[in-house]
Amino acid sequence: MDLLLQDRTAVVTGVGKGIGLATAQALLREGALVIGCSRSTTEGVDALGADAGFRFVEADLSDPDAAFGVLDAVDGPLDILVNNVGFAPVRTGGFASIDDELWRQTFEVNLLATVRMCRAALPRMGAGGAIVNVASENSKLPDPLVMDYSAAKAGVLSFSKALSKEVGPSGIRVNSVSPGPVATDLWLGSDGVAQTVARETGASAADVELGAAGAMVTGRFTRPEEVADLIAILASPRFGNLTGADLVIDGGMRTTI
Repeated sequence: MDLLLQDRTAVVTGVGKGIGLATAQALLREGALVIGCSRSTTEGVDALGADAGFRFVEADLSDPDAAFGVLDAVDGPLDILVNNVGFAPVRTGGFASIDDELWRQTFEVNLLATVRMCRAALPRMGAGGAIVNVASENSKLPDPLVMDYSAAKAGVLSFSKALSKEVGPSGIRVNSVSPGPVATDLWLGSDGVAQTVARETGASAADVELGAAGAMVTGRFTRPEEVADLIAILASPRFGNLTGADLVIDGGMRTTI
């Protein structure tokens, strides 16, 4: 299926690795022009640089002024915004270990970066524009190990729904995706969830990973490419009446309807 994304301009945050990198690759394959941003370049970003349709912007989106700097790299109107940047600190010390500064850091990146990018992008968007915000299954299945992250991602869901109602009459769509555990560094890297939990509990990282996979009826982590393809679908004008939705991709982890 042609997603009709040829020559559409997209901004993808958190493009350095994982879901963000896979999303940039998916949009480029569909013929979109992609501006990707992250705090620093990576091997994946360097590889994307070989594609004439890709441009990289270095930006730390915890800085309140960074969003407008990213959008300054866009020539002309913006068609697609993918708010993917985020991090999930594991709080093995429980609620008491999360002080105000840690709450602020988590909300800056996981919620306010999304809010600020939307604020900067909307004046450049016209009818047919699409915003896709990456939330998390933790927005509906809060976990004390990622308590502040869960709360921030619940905020992303609420914000996305409210914004979709405001900008929908102008022809701009806002949707979100909520992945469960994904096979990225956030979960499986050297400082990821599995390794962090393993260090605190004495279990092996492999056992932690296996336990998380076992919580899904598919028995495996979602691949970042699967999330990216879902994002590309939400960005496509083929689905022009799909807005205010949250699409869950969690391997069946959520057991409720």
